[in-house]
Amino acid sequence: MNRSIVRPTLFALAALAAMAAPFALAGSGKSSYGSSGASMDIVDTAVAAGNFKTLVAAVQAAGLVDTLKGEGPFTVFAPTDEAFAKLPPGTVEGLLKDKAKLTEILTFHVVPGKVTSSDVAKLASATTVSGKTAAIDITDGVRIDGARVVKTDIAASNGVIHVIDTVMIP
Repeated sequence: MNRSIVRPTLFALAALAAMAAPFALAGSGKSSYGSSGASMDIVDTAVAAGNFKTLVAAVQAAGLVDTLKGEGPFTVFAPTDEAFAKLPPGTVEGLLKDKAKLTEILTFHVVPGKVTSSDVAKLASATTVSGKTAAIDITDGVRIDGARVVKTDIAASNGVIHVIDTVMIP
């Protein structure tokens, strides 16, 4: 086979796979990297998904990037950009200027350890990294502190992400 055709074809396939990964991640509720041994950490997984831009900006503003790239494991209940858009006008901008309040809110979205959807379904509440307790209700789907869990078990190398439709305010 002609090497001048094979090499560009392999690069094109690799590029296509890299571009498709965020869509597989966002559309399936599961990481395209499998349920274990995911190659990207929580922050990189959120960036790759493409619908957590506000969350990632908030994590950066709060100085939590290194923590969420750390060993973990962590479980993140991640609000989408649409969830942040539901907040009253000016709320996100105000939070980005108030590092203490922003950190309190963000750490309320993180539970220490790896808590999969099957684990969440067995809990009545979860103690978050902020030290506060978030109520879990499974009577009509899964809700944590009132936020509906819309996608589950997105694997990351240092934990798991569950996508929620509302920003939880402690």
